[in-house]
Amino acid sequence: MLNAIVLILFFTLTPLLSSAQTHRYQISLLTCDPGEELYSSFGHSALRVLDMETGKDLVFNWGTFDFDDPNFYLKFTQGRLDYFLSLSTFEQFLYHYRYFERGVREQVLNLSPEQVERTVALLNQNARPENIYYRYDFFYDNCSTRIRDIMEAVLGRNLDWNEPVEEEAKTFRDLIFEYVYRLPWADFGIDLALGSVIDQEASEREKQFLPDYMEAAFARAEIVGDGPSRLLAQPARIVLDYPLVDQENEVFNPHLVFWLVAIGFILLTYVGYKKHRLFAGADVALFAVLGLIGVVITFLWFFTEHTTTVYNWNILWAFPAHLVLLYGLTMKTPAAWVKQYLFFAMLLANLTLVFWILGFQDFHSSIIPILLIIILRSNYLYYNLERLRFNKTAERVRG
Repeated sequence: MLNAIVLILFFTLTPLLSSAQTHRYQISLLTCDPGEELYSSFGHSALRVLDMETGKDLVFNWGTFDFDDPNFYLKFTQGRLDYFLSLSTFEQFLYHYRYFERGVREQVLNLSPEQVERTVALLNQNARPENIYYRYDFFYDNCSTRIRDIMEAVLGRNLDWNEPVEEEAKTFRDLIFEYVYRLPWADFGIDLALGSVIDQEASEREKQFLPDYMEAAFARAEIVGDGPSRLLAQPARIVLDYPLVDQENEVFNPHLVFWLVAIGFILLTYVGYKKHRLFAGADVALFAVLGLIGVVITFLWFFTEHTTTVYNWNILWAFPAHLVLLYGLTMKTPAAWVKQYLFFAMLLANLTLVFWILGFQDFHSSIIPILLIIILRSNYLYYNLERLRFNKTAERVRG
């Protein structure tokens, strides 16, 4: 009888003790609110691993880079900047967000003991010195996607993202705009530097490159096939609560500045027409700026490893060869090719509108006044270039 009782207790308590041992770790997703600076305006994600046996509380953070790297800016420009996985204590992690007053939320993951062990093993493997570095890609390989990929590696077919059927279609450019619309110059710069590849529709899984979207995806995802279905994550717990930064739109935004410049060129053209002058110096400055922007676009497209700066049709209006007009318009007697190039520049500006209408690329709306300036001045110079020749000839005669 005693032996029977001992056997019953053994088979009853052993699974419980085993379960207690394998539930040593609690793993949770940390989602941090956007900050005021551009680099932090999209938020942040990290994984917290709490060792409930030793009390060790670590955060695995894939959003770390070495700003003191002597080649930092060169690597960043060339698309060769490596981010790395860093470890800190939970309190150290929160110190940063307390300082900048950014909210943090935590979702504890409902992983089985075996899934927890696999996750911890994979995290430890990622944390080895030879594995911590990775080639950062804002859309496809960042601090959020690394966490998503780990969950998919651990759960495999047991992970059902439970994606909404009728979710609003959004392109990558639309998703970026949701976070930078209050930073108008940053928004303009992003639209200027990134190509048409970001105008493709992002799938629900791809949207998880943004921490807020991954938080929502974890909240609705389910673990299936290993017993009763359960949610991947428990309801979010607020760790740090700060109001979201409500930045006011800048007064001198691209739309206002470029329309003021356009009005200036319109008035300049009107005065020039009335006084029979070209004011070609303004056009030298205009095409110099456009040409330099075109050089940057060309560099990002053809001479870097960035995957999102290719097929950038901003190059149509900001064409690098516009720099040749600096020479052509300052010649003592403008050559015939200058007139032909002005027609070409006007054609490129109109072609930009065609590409926009046909949906080849979604351009920033503030380039409308820029296109107007290019078309206006190219057209004016094209039909009045002989006047510039005459004026320069007359000046030489008077001299």
